[in-house]
Amino acid sequence: MEAMEGEGRSEMEYTEIETTAECLDSSVIFHVVTDILGFVLFMHQQIPSILQDISLEFDGLQTEYKELEIVLAQAEVKASLRRQHAGRMREVKQGIKRLEKVMKTVSSLRTALQLMISEIPDIQRVMLVLGASPIRPQHVYEMCFSHGKIISIGAGDFAKSRAAEGLSRKAIRTLISKGAGSNSHAGPTKLFLLVKAPTSFNMPLHFLPKRDFRYSKKIVPFRLRFKSKAQFKETEGQIFVAQTADSISSMDCTSNDLIWYLQKSTPKSLTFSHMSSMPRFFEVWRQSLLLHGAIEANINSPARYLNA
Repeated sequence: MEAMEGEGRSEMEYTEIETTAECLDSSVIFHVVTDILGFVLFMHQQIPSILQDISLEFDGLQTEYKELEIVLAQAEVKASLRRQHAGRMREVKQGIKRLEKVMKTVSSLRTALQLMISEIPDIQRVMLVLGASPIRPQHVYEMCFSHGKIISIGAGDFAKSRAAEGLSRKAIRTLISKGAGSNSHAGPTKLFLLVKAPTSFNMPLHFLPKRDFRYSKKIVPFRLRFKSKAQFKETEGQIFVAQTADSISSMDCTSNDLIWYLQKSTPKSLTFSHMSSMPRFFEVWRQSLLLHGAIEANINSPARYLNA
């Protein structure tokens, strides 16, 4: 039986999550990481809803603001309606300002991750750290990807597939069943994204190398390993040893030729102090999630997390 958060466990102990897809391509990895990122922030009370819902709200407010600008520009608008629209416009502007920072910083993180994955399609490890600093975390989530056949997608082609959505659901259900977020405390914190990549990787505008990175041994991380059942095959100019994903050594996730890279904007930008006061409505949802480890987690809406 695997240890829960806060208990001892071996260094290489992972919870394995399999997909029937032929491979874990760049797009699948990108969406799995970003979906888990949003889920972690929500479960640890750093945002009032999941990122998809916040994004929809932000887009809706921006659209409404533009529509109000058009209405107020019309000369024939009655004075009473003009005052009403002007008042609503101020409210919408405040709402946009409230969400703007989190949307910009999440967008920056997504862009950096896309650039790295495009350059290194066989990325193996990603880590999400919540806490005051990467070396003194409160919570750690590690993701390991055993690729099978390596396929690089075209530049900018990060459309979400059914395979990515299904794998994200499996991961979120697993995290819930393992107690993710069960010992969270309200209050602002920081999110750090680290990716393990070859020492030759160079993207200084987005990532800083952390060659000797270690975090406190007192913290027991949640560890997930994503695997494809497909066999390695001979592809264009590359020969892969035939083997199933089940035979992939755990050393794939701990190669000495790889070092950690810290996403550069994370320490300053992804601080969610202005959104960390979670309304009671969302806190009830969060607690319900923790009580239903076998639920069908749906990553598109926090309400659908509760579907049994």
